[in-house]
Amino acid sequence: MSLTGLFLVTFLLAHLSGNLQLLNPDGGKAFNEYAKFMTSNPLIKTVSYGLYAGILLHAIQGLLLWSKNRKAKGVKYKAKSGSGTTWASRNMALLGTLILIFLFIHMGDFWWKMHMGEVPLMAGSNDVKDLYLKVDTSFSQWWIVLIYVLSMIGLIFHLQHGFSSAFQTLGLNHKKYTPLIKGVGNFIAFVIPTLFAIIPILMFFDVNLPFMLPHL
Repeated sequence: MSLTGLFLVTFLLAHLSGNLQLLNPDGGKAFNEYAKFMTSNPLIKTVSYGLYAGILLHAIQGLLLWSKNRKAKGVKYKAKSGSGTTWASRNMALLGTLILIFLFIHMGDFWWKMHMGEVPLMAGSNDVKDLYLKVDTSFSQWWIVLIYVLSMIGLIFHLQHGFSSAFQTLGLNHKKYTPLIKGVGNFIAFVIPTLFAIIPILMFFDVNLPFMLPHL
């Protein structure tokens, strides 16, 4: 579970770098080219199957661990609800389930519709789909933006506990390096979901950034 969790953190970083292209004031050209590359490159497509498997495996392992710990004299995920634990550590199963539900909604709204031909081609192109138009349309609806932002708040708590506990589970604890690992974990847990959440908020309020992001 620790390994799949850390693998999914690397995916979040890659996915965020692509989503930031949504903020380019170029009518969606950079983002659509990114989406085209991610869905047509053979290597990326192969890695994506590992990603889907990783998400399902991480979710299944999490639920099995929660069930096992719950049966073991009422012990919850990783720790009892006493001192020395955090709200996130005691509710990892709940947070993970909410994030999984969000992923199904998110993929159904974007990934599924793109692959099922419900996204039109970009104007002037014969093979690049205008996924930016679909994203822009979705993020113009307040309730979708709200779901997205609340899900990212849940992801902050999930990552905050999950990142450092993954290293602990793998036996990589050390009194010298553990504080650094926790610091990096807290930074990642806050920055990644926050940037994800900022994107739909800026698009909803039609805020244009005064710079161009580099094409990735």
